[in-house]
Amino acid sequence: MTDDTEIDIERLDEDAARTELARLADLLAGADAAYHTEDAPVMSDAAYDRLKRRNAAIEARFPELKRADSPSDRVGARPAEGFAKVTHAQRMMSLGNAFAPEDVSAFDTSVRKYLGMGPGTVAYTAEPKIDGLSLSLRYEQGELVQAATRGDGAVGENVTANALTIEDIPQRLTDAPDLLEVRGEVYMSHADFAALNARQAARGGKSFANPRNAAAGSLRQLDAEITRSRPLRFFAYGWGALSEPLAETQMGAIARLKALGFSTNDLTRLCKGPEELLAHYRVIEEQRATLGYDIDGVVYKVDDLALQARLGFRSTTPRWAIAHKFPAETAWTRLEAIDIQVGRTGALSPVARLTPVTVGGVVVSNATLHNEDYIAGRDSSGAPIRDGKDIRIGDWVQVYRAGDVIPKVADVDLSKRPEGAEPYIFPRKCPECGSDAIREEGDSVRRCTGGLICPAQAVEKLKHFVSRAAFDIEGLGAKQVEQFHADGWIAEPVDIFALRDRYGSGMQQLKNREGWGEKSAQNLFAAIDERRTIPLNRVIFALGIRHVGEVGAADLARHYTRWPAMIASLDAARPAMERHLKAEAAVLAERAAAAKEGRRARVTDTRAAIWAEDPPLPAGARAAWEDLVGVDGIGTTVAVALVTAFAQPAERASIDRLVAQLDIQPVEAPDTADSPVAGKTVVFTGSLEKMTRAEAKARAEALGAKVSGSVSKKTDLLVAGPGAGSKAAKAAELGIETIDEDGWLELIGAA
Repeated sequence: MTDDTEIDIERLDEDAARTELARLADLLAGADAAYHTEDAPVMSDAAYDRLKRRNAAIEARFPELKRADSPSDRVGARPAEGFAKVTHAQRMMSLGNAFAPEDVSAFDTSVRKYLGMGPGTVAYTAEPKIDGLSLSLRYEQGELVQAATRGDGAVGENVTANALTIEDIPQRLTDAPDLLEVRGEVYMSHADFAALNARQAARGGKSFANPRNAAAGSLRQLDAEITRSRPLRFFAYGWGALSEPLAETQMGAIARLKALGFSTNDLTRLCKGPEELLAHYRVIEEQRATLGYDIDGVVYKVDDLALQARLGFRSTTPRWAIAHKFPAETAWTRLEAIDIQVGRTGALSPVARLTPVTVGGVVVSNATLHNEDYIAGRDSSGAPIRDGKDIRIGDWVQVYRAGDVIPKVADVDLSKRPEGAEPYIFPRKCPECGSDAIREEGDSVRRCTGGLICPAQAVEKLKHFVSRAAFDIEGLGAKQVEQFHADGWIAEPVDIFALRDRYGSGMQQLKNREGWGEKSAQNLFAAIDERRTIPLNRVIFALGIRHVGEVGAADLARHYTRWPAMIASLDAARPAMERHLKAEAAVLAERAAAAKEGRRARVTDTRAAIWAEDPPLPAGARAAWEDLVGVDGIGTTVAVALVTAFAQPAERASIDRLVAQLDIQPVEAPDTADSPVAGKTVVFTGSLEKMTRAEAKARAEALGAKVSGSVSKKTDLLVAGPGAGSKAAKAAELGIETIDEDGWLELIGAA
């Protein structure tokens, strides 16, 4: 059901918008479950689409209010009770996106750089990106034994009975590997979609909004006979688990899948380099309207499967593939105001409030303005952008949307600038707490210095703490964090784990709140208790320390392995960090003085003098600092942020209170029983010729070694390529074993 008394979006204030987003999330979640899971729609497509557009428009106007369970980020629903869950043998990954030719060139450059190859040496495949539903088909001894949807990438739904009704999916294969997981896309052609809707209308049934929704809803029917009656098709484009390789190349593997009886896309081509990729992209784009099925871009993949294996994966995307999306839509509208939002790290982010305009089928009322330089018409180095045109309130601006949650202001029409429009002056005070907002040298962002006294930072840090990659507490998302913080229930992370005890039984207080009952309260407290035991890397990331992302948190966890060891090392490193900062400040001053006097700067002497100052550093301080800075992927910027965060009395006390409630699990070491480098600290230096530095690091860590960026007494092995300099000299001075790249490959059995 919908509300006929909905308030116009432009009249909503922040509190009303928050309430409305909660209402829409509940309505749309119920509609999704009814349609996708129960096959019993509770509203028309038109009503559903209107609610989705309203939700998107409110999020566009109030991006800071976007919920963790936003309908904008949801496709379908969780697995139905009627569908068994399937854990994929190999995760079904998503793809990174490219939107412009330079993005494609950057992708090619990143591939070649990772592989250590020169220009023009990598071949790629290019194929249409089907706008459908991803499906994984598992064949054992040539027999289709399981079909599963993507789900969240790790776990999907078992839709085997439904997949057996799709004519494009073979039930038996001959001359196939004993184990073969075929990955592809279920879709519906335009002609079949129109015919389905005509049949639905003729019998008074539900019409579908578009072919993708029709395909997704049809595949996820609990009654396979309903799926059989729907004209679904399937394109194969990849694979998961295999008992033996299909071919040596992507093109060869696709040809093998076609020979096995799968439908593959005839527009797939082999291309050499970015220019050929872009040429085929234009060919596909020109044919888009006549293909007879929906596509939303072109997918590029490295053709050589051995190179794909070397490139590997990031956390959620392969390094060897990217989706080049079709051009985003743009529109012109009026910039009504510029608002400043404060994030969890204190960053002041400017947001453009716009006269609502439809861009790419979505009503847009706000857009990001990035930072104060972007508003002023320059990049971080001071070079002009948009031909130097600044952005002012009242301007006629071009809005660009390319699949991002928040659209962007791309350009300004100076011919329509109103008289008297003044340049925008970026605030020097935090709009939330009034603290100074400073911009550090080299940083493009101005930040509030209020820290814990800034309410915006407190709430955003709590939201980050419960985010998916952090503690991920079921039932405690952004909405609940805001609610509990506003009511004084939680002010810092440890309060989450004291909820049950702090409020009497906890249950009595919570179950009587609006939107809560006894069961939901029990579930929340159980979910909180479940997260008392948590891996070290998640704790590090959850703390929201500036510059420490998921990858950095994982690097630190692998290096220190246990919380007490990390804390002891960070505490020990503090005096050395302060000496380091003093030395760097002195070096900058010396360089400035030398430039003014026309002489050569005495950088080495200046730095050495500072480090040798009295009083001497405590025992182990410099070693702890160098150990931290030497963690591959960390460096001085992250190290300073870490040590500084743990050195702040209020923040440290808050962290200590939290840790007392937790059982922090050490990182799991890889199975390195036969590894010759397990537990050793390895440093790579110089030019590696048979693998890139990133490959070398990944291989070493997989074998249980710690990879450091600097040589110290703790270093066990230095791998030195041509051009090795100071690190090789220091290793020789310390008597550390040094081998070349061939020696390293022989040592790890990869020669």
